[in-house]
Order: sequence, then structure tokens, then C-alpha cells
Amino acid sequence: MNFNNIYSLLIIVFLNACNSGTMDNSKTIESNSNSHTDHDKNEGVYLTSDQVKTLGIEIDSIPKRIMNGIVEANGVLEVPPQNEANITAIIGANINNIKVIEGDKVGKGQILAYVSHPELIQLQIDYQQKWNELKFMNQEYDRQQILYENEVGSGKDLQRIKANLAGLNGNVKGMESQLNLLGIAPKRVQEGEILQYIPIKSTISGYIKKVHIKTGQYVSPQFTMFEVVNIEHIHADLMVFEKDIYKVKKGQKVRFKVQTLPDDELYAEVYAVGKSFEEKPKAVHIHAEIENKKGLLIPGMYVRGQVLTEGITGYAVKEAAIAKSGEKDYLFAANKTGDEWHFVPVEVLLTESNDNWKAVQFLNPADRNKKYIMNQAYYIMAEMNKGEGGHQH
Repeated sequence: MNFNNIYSLLIIVFLNACNSGTMDNSKTIESNSNSHTDHDKNEGVYLTSDQVKTLGIEIDSIPKRIMNGIVEANGVLEVPPQNEANITAIIGANINNIKVIEGDKVGKGQILAYVSHPELIQLQIDYQQKWNELKFMNQEYDRQQILYENEVGSGKDLQRIKANLAGLNGNVKGMESQLNLLGIAPKRVQEGEILQYIPIKSTISGYIKKVHIKTGQYVSPQFTMFEVVNIEHIHADLMVFEKDIYKVKKGQKVRFKVQTLPDDELYAEVYAVGKSFEEKPKAVHIHAEIENKKGLLIPGMYVRGQVLTEGITGYAVKEAAIAKSGEKDYLFAANKTGDEWHFVPVEVLLTESNDNWKAVQFLNPADRNKKYIMNQAYYIMAEMNKGEGGHQH
């Protein structure tokens, strides 16, 4: 083989090698490109609807919330004085039968217990006798009036009977008032019915707050047998410190929490601001009418609240909706296709904090309109990191 043939052969081999390398590099680039596309497509975490339900994941739009312009105000729930009542027996007696327990709902005039005592029976007997005397005295007065008009009887006898009648009538009216207070109908006693057991009735509608008696117990007229409270007009009685009083006024909104509803916020409106200071601590009472009553709100419950003194609102979420990765903070946008949810991280900036809420700013304004998970963000982030963005089932 001559030199020219050898040189031609080397050129052919070199060109084939170059073409082969170019094709290999092209395949590598294409492979990397496909891999990157798949990563973008599958970024985030995929869960079925059943998994979302099992994990208790909440999905909603980002709410707006006042994060500044607030005054801290703590206190208790209260009711107006006319919505609480202490029920007594009015007269000394023994407890015969208790009809209610604490927490029962009762209506005005409902029987709470029965009491008995010889004095109660004697009161009815005395009333019956006095009423019969009054009845006879009225008849006697009418008879003497006729005799006097016919100039048969004396005016002196008529005046004496008239005076006795007035005194007896006063006694009977007084005893009738006692019977009415005791829940005994005077008409029934007049007809000869003597009650052995006297009903104790509620003076207001509401709930039994306390029961202070036991069967067989003797109670004096001043003894409180039951405490009844009507929570229809329950309100928040809050304390505002001296340094913040100038910021608070009638008509402002209050948001607050009670321990029986730890995940819910209640709202109220200030309807009265106190005009005198409590000494320890130096603070003023404010009263706020509750707007969205829910659950069982009981007087005396502790309230942790905030008076909203300004109306500046912004996007905010609870801490459970935020996940941190490195130095960045993320929310997880939620998208549903069929029975599958896709959660994608969206970077946000955190600004102000208030309670367990965080004000958020979106890097892309369009992200404000998406729906996000409101809790379990750290779980979703952990799943995403574990699966490196793939499907998580």
C-alpha cells in the first residue's frame, strides 16, 4: 500500500470518529435537556384526595388580615347583671326534690326544685282562714250598710266594721303576695287545696351555672340555691393598658380567642370604653359585643384579644402554612387534576409577625390568586426533599 492510500484511510477514520463524538455529545445534551424538563414538570409533591383528607391538609386562598395598628387587650367573658340570677327559697325550707343539674337549659318560670316545711303549710292555712274572715267581713259590712241606710243600725258599728275590714284586707293582700312569690296560686288555697311541696322556679331563661343544694338540706330565705345565667348577650370585657387608651374608641373591631375554640377567631365590636382606671394593673375596661358567637361561651372564660385600631390589611398566613428551605420561605400552591393534588413550592417574603400569623409578600403578583395549603407545610417540604420532586404516593 502506497503513502497516499494510507493517508486517505487515516482521514476517513478521523472523520468517522468526529461524527461519532458529535452524535454522542448530541445524545448527552438531549438526555440532559429531557431530564431538566421532567424535573420541572414533576417539581413538588403529588397526593391523592384520600391522602390529603387523611393528613388533614387544609387548602384555601390566602386571606387578608390586619397585621399592624393593633392594641393587645386581654380579659374575660361577661354578661350584663340583668342576665344573671340567684334563685332563693324566699322562706326557710327543706329541699325535697331537685329537678336540674349544672349546664341544663331552663326557661323563665321553669321548676328547678321542690321544698317543704311546716311553716309553708301553716302559711297556706293562715291565708285560707284570713280569706274566709275577709269574705265574712265583707258580707257583714254589706249587712250593716243596709241597716244604717234604713236607720236600723248605728253608724258607730258600721265604722268599726269598715276599719276592721280594711286591716283584714291588707293582711290578706300581703299573704297573697307571699304565696305568689312562693309559686302558690292563692285561688287554689281559697278552694281548700293545701300544697305540701312548694316549687322553686327560675326567674330568667338561661343555663344552670351552679347548684348549691342537696336533697334534705335546710335553706334559709337568703341562701342561693341555684345560679342561672343567660349567655345570649355575653360580651368580652377587656383591659387596655394606660399607654394605649388613646388609640381605642367605640366602634372598633376586636378579634380574640378562647381556649375552648383554639383554632377559631371570634370578632366583636367595642360598644363602651371605661372612664376610670383600675389600679393593678393601670388599665381601663372596654366592653365589646361578640359578632360571630360559636361554641359554648361561658362567663368567666379567659379572652386573649386585639383591638384593631387601623384598617390596613395585607396577605397573611398561619405559621403552619410556611416551610423553610435554607434561607428561603415557601408556601405550597395547590392544583387538582382528577383525583390527584399537585403541591408546588412558591417562594415568598415574610414581613410582619402577629401572634402565630405571618404577613407574606409574593415575588410574582400573579401567585396571590392561587390556592395554597394552610397547614402541614413542613410535611410537604419533607416529602418533596425526600423524593427530589417526584411523585409521592
